[in-house]
Amino acid sequence: MRHKHIILLTLTTLLLTACGGKTPPTPTPPARPTPTPMPAAWWHPKPGLTWQWQLTGKLDLDLQTDVIDIDLHVGKSVVDYFHSRGTRVICYISVGSYENWRPDKDAFPREVIGKKYEGWTGERWLDIRRIDLLAPIMRARLDKCAAKGFDAVEPDNIAVYEEDTGFPISYEDNIRYARWLAEEAHKRGLAIGLKNGPDMVKDLVDDFDFAITEEAFYYHFARDFVPFIRANKAVFNAEYTDTDVDWERACRESKRLQFSTILKHRELDAWVKFCE
Repeated sequence: MRHKHIILLTLTTLLLTACGGKTPPTPTPPARPTPTPMPAAWWHPKPGLTWQWQLTGKLDLDLQTDVIDIDLHVGKSVVDYFHSRGTRVICYISVGSYENWRPDKDAFPREVIGKKYEGWTGERWLDIRRIDLLAPIMRARLDKCAAKGFDAVEPDNIAVYEEDTGFPISYEDNIRYARWLAEEAHKRGLAIGLKNGPDMVKDLVDDFDFAITEEAFYYHFARDFVPFIRANKAVFNAEYTDTDVDWERACRESKRLQFSTILKHRELDAWVKFCE
């Protein structure tokens, strides 16, 4: 049909010209909207990297590792410093809990704040079904991670569907929220890790760029995260000193599975022990 219109337009132009009429002006094509620039490809951490995880206390600026996981609310200069040493930097945020010490604590509507997070003073579960209400808060946090130059984000408390949150959160609700977070992180050029949630691996390994696990060997769920290794994606694991974990055995298994495992104090201060 498009060729027929062209022929008719040409004949009309010839007739008008022959009769002394004016040639119709060539229509100006509509302006194309400027495409939204996409961020450069984000970081894809591979198995075998060394890492440190510190969320409390004075940061150890001398320890050299491939990766460090620190809190969002450090200064940009700290991120820049680690980058100058060739270290990739992960941005810690909580996506499934409300923390009453955070600068944006007043941004959370009352209706999304649930039961107390047992064992952690000042922390409560969030209703992750309400992406509409949580989106402005989480997007703002991700924006800050990106603005400070972080390479990736650790979304803590991302697996809440089995917790006593006070809300009827289903597995499907949890997967939907996790995928939304992954999409938002990638829009900002940030890699994102799946934090714990072994039952969610099968549905999320393609959406997430790496994994962070706690006590995977002590609680015997390390094998659930092998799909990340098979996909050439790093698994960063931490065991804790306040358990009777068999550290030597954990290290042997970690090496066999190609996990990056460290031993930490529960409060995640600067102290760390690496597998030999």
